[in-house]
Amino acid sequence: MTIICNSKELYEAIINVSKAVFEKSTLLVLEGIKIDVKETYIRLTGYDLEIGIQTELKAKSTGTGKFVINARLMAEIVKKLDSEEVTLEVLDNQQIKVSGGDTQYTVMFMNADDFPSLPYKEENAEIISIAQPVLKSMITQTIFAVAQTDAKPVLKGELFEIENNVLKIVAIDGYRLAIRTEMIKYGGTAKFVVPAKALNEISKMLKDDDELSCEIYLSKKHVIFEFSGYTFYSRLIEGEFHNYKGSVPSTGSTEIIIDRKEFITSLERASVLINERIKSPVKCVFDKSQLNISCSTPVGKISDRINADITGPMMEIGFNCKFLLDPIKSISDEKVRLLMNGGNLPMKIIPVGEERFTFLVLPVRLKSE
Repeated sequence: MTIICNSKELYEAIINVSKAVFEKSTLLVLEGIKIDVKETYIRLTGYDLEIGIQTELKAKSTGTGKFVINARLMAEIVKKLDSEEVTLEVLDNQQIKVSGGDTQYTVMFMNADDFPSLPYKEENAEIISIAQPVLKSMITQTIFAVAQTDAKPVLKGELFEIENNVLKIVAIDGYRLAIRTEMIKYGGTAKFVVPAKALNEISKMLKDDDELSCEIYLSKKHVIFEFSGYTFYSRLIEGEFHNYKGSVPSTGSTEIIIDRKEFITSLERASVLINERIKSPVKCVFDKSQLNISCSTPVGKISDRINADITGPMMEIGFNCKFLLDPIKSISDEKVRLLMNGGNLPMKIIPVGEERFTFLVLPVRLKSE
């Protein structure tokens, strides 16, 4: 059996499908990509038992069949070939010859019958459709707040909550909360938690073209995303997600409107003195139309000041610098609104003019307190 296909298209497909492949596994077949060969196309599948990625590309074949080949090895081989087309020739001794131009490789392949089956798509599953750039931004603007520890496994994913044609994606790690809201055309209700690992890979593959959509199919234990010729499977995380709605304050006793870029620049200046071993908080004092930012660590000290539009009593509060920077950076608006109700309560961060984004950041107790 011989297969001929475009080398650039094959390489791109291998790289994307490999995102669902184990780098090292006790089962060698899980380090590979399954290739199903049809007469006019080939189907590539990667599956690590948590996420699966599948795609198809045009090919000419002298027969049909299937085999599994090591993903990393196949990617390196196709990348090194100096030709527009690549030829795969399946030999009788469980070897495959990969050639392009004057170069030929001969490598071993594995039995496709040992490759695990992907979850099936339910025939009557409802379809949730969303523009690819919108979904991409919703993920990237919230995923930083996903929990990194296993203390509560459900928080290692993001909550998708749909009601009344409104989609909310929510992430929380115990120190901060991120909520992103968008209107979509879906009249039903749905609530499910997708692992951050899967969403991180999906966000990298989604396009920035407003004309392209992503279709989401939901089942009891899995969710399927279809976009740009790829089918992305992910298990869902079971468990009760945190009841976040009661945590979000509607108003603040102190309200600040501040230039986003100036705020980021000031916080980044302070972050020069902070690292993984030195996690001193930044001290923020909001008073008399100014924000004073200071930080003291064993490395050194910094004091900085920027203008701000402040309403309400003076506020002195401390934050983990990174936890404060992440949401501020994720907003694209020129100005942001900060709402606070005391030095020991979370600060609410929203763009000026709309509330498609809502972020909460818990303060850090300052040493002087």
